[in-house]
Order: sequence, then C-alpha cells, then structure tokens
Amino acid sequence: MTLSDAAIAATAARVLRTEGQAVLALADALPPGFAEAVRRVLATPGRVVVSGMGKSGHVGRKIAATLASTGTPALFVHPAEASHGDLGMVTPGDLCILLSNSGETAELRDLIAHCARFAIPVVAVSRVPGSTLMRAAQVPLLLPDAPEACGFGMAPTTSTTLQLALGDALALAVMEVRRFRPDQFRSYHPGGRLGAQLSEVHQIMHRGEAVPLVPRALPMPDVILTMTAKGFGIAGLTDEAGLLVGVISDGDLRRNLDGLMTRTAAEVANRAPVTVAPEMLAAEALRVMNQRKIGALFVVEQGRPVGVLHLHDLLRAGVA
Repeated sequence: MTLSDAAIAATAARVLRTEGQAVLALADALPPGFAEAVRRVLATPGRVVVSGMGKSGHVGRKIAATLASTGTPALFVHPAEASHGDLGMVTPGDLCILLSNSGETAELRDLIAHCARFAIPVVAVSRVPGSTLMRAAQVPLLLPDAPEACGFGMAPTTSTTLQLALGDALALAVMEVRRFRPDQFRSYHPGGRLGAQLSEVHQIMHRGEAVPLVPRALPMPDVILTMTAKGFGIAGLTDEAGLLVGVISDGDLRRNLDGLMTRTAAEVANRAPVTVAPEMLAAEALRVMNQRKIGALFVVEQGRPVGVLHLHDLLRAGVA
C-alpha cells in the first residue's frame, strides 16, 4: 500500500501530539513522590542503579547515562543478567530506579527481592498504582494512564516517552540542587563538539615564545617583523612591569599607513584592546570574536598577557 505524503505527515503529527499531550499532563501533575525521589538520589552514598526490561530497559540506559554525565554516579543493570550474577553489582548504599509500564515485569522480581533483602531503597516508575513493583517501592512514581501513540495502542510509545521525560526531569532536578557547574560538566564530556565548546581558553591558546609581544618604544618596522614572524596578525605592547598596555592589529596598520614606518608601537597601538581571561569558556571567546569582528585576541591574567588565541585555533578545536 502506498501512502501519500499528507497521510504520512498526519500519522507523524498524531503521534507527536499524543506523546506531547501526555508529557504536558505529567508536567502539570508530577507524581507526589518526585521531590522525595530527588532527595533520595542526593542522599545516596553509593550509586544509582537503573533497571528495566525491553523498551523500558532502553530508556533506563539513557536515564543512567544522563545521571552519570550530570554528576550522579549511576549505571544500568539488565534485570535478566541480574538474575545470573549481576545482582552483585547492586550493593547496600545504592539506590535502585526500576522502570516497568505494567509494574509486573517478571524479570525484575529477583532484583526487587534483592533490594528488599539488603534494604536497598527502590524508586519505581510505572503506570499501574497497585502493581507488584509499586507496592515494593519506597518511592513509587506513578505515570499518567495515557494512551499509546500507535494505531492499535500496544507498541510502547507514549509510555516510554513519559519514562524518559520523567528521568530527565529527575536527573536535572538533582543536577540543579547539586549546583553542578559547567566545568564539572566539561570533565564528563571531553570528546566531540560539546567537549570542545566546554573547553576553556587556556586549553587552546598559544603561550610562551609564540605570543607576539613588543615593547612600547619599538619602531614599527620591527613590530611588523614580529607580527609577520608570529603569524597571528597582532602584536601586544607591554610596559616595564610586563602589563599589556595596547595591541596592534592588521587593521591598525592599515589605519595608520601615513608615516607608519617612522612611528613607534605606542603611537599606533589601540590602548583599549579586547582581551579574555584564561578560564573563559572557548565558546564564549568565540562569541566575543564574532561580536567584535576580530580574528585574534590576547589572553590576560591580572593585566599580564599569558597567551594569544586565534579564530583558527577555535575552528581546529571544533568549537565553531
């Protein structure tokens, strides 16, 4: 059977609206135990162990990954593997978050019994209030009884979306209470573009002999030689104390062509240059460059130039 583009779009819109309405309903009526679940996670001395079977298991893996990447030690344990030795991964001091739409997932029973035996608290996420899982939990989180988005109401769609959304809400609520900082986030995300954007300027900048610095009284022919040799298109002026007191850019050279070679660095330099701090995020430094339409700038700490950052460095690092 061939479907028209309009029919396909209508199906997609129906699915998205069904799931979106369920998420909005969850936002308007959070499970009563949600705040207690956040407190339990914060008070856990060990790890948060997430488990679920089938589609709930796939969601559980993502919840565990989100918790771990936002400052909460967490892992996913497959419930079937738990019954064959992986229960040893769940120890006193941990907290279990167990997901089951029906609350009657047979593969979770050994894990539930293990938690009861060793007094490991359980946060349950289910749609059925009187289910085995919800009765066993110290913190039951009841999801709205919303219809699945599939045409015959059986494929896990809305239910898993709700699980995932609630897991995100839990992880980020915990993150905000912990006051999890961008530098901590960066330490868990060193790879890829996200890691690059969360890098700090000092991790990318050039330093030492590569930094083009000249004294204020240096004749402009020598300044130009320094700028050419260093290759950043700028030169920084320093005083006797080593403080940055001005910057000469390619633009400054063009603006002062008349008698340029008879002048000194101090006579040409911009005395109010744009600079950044070493601890500034690389993405923020890129924003400064774009706003000011400059290709390079000096990195300054307590008034002293400690490095130079070029737009090409940010591009190579994957920030832009």
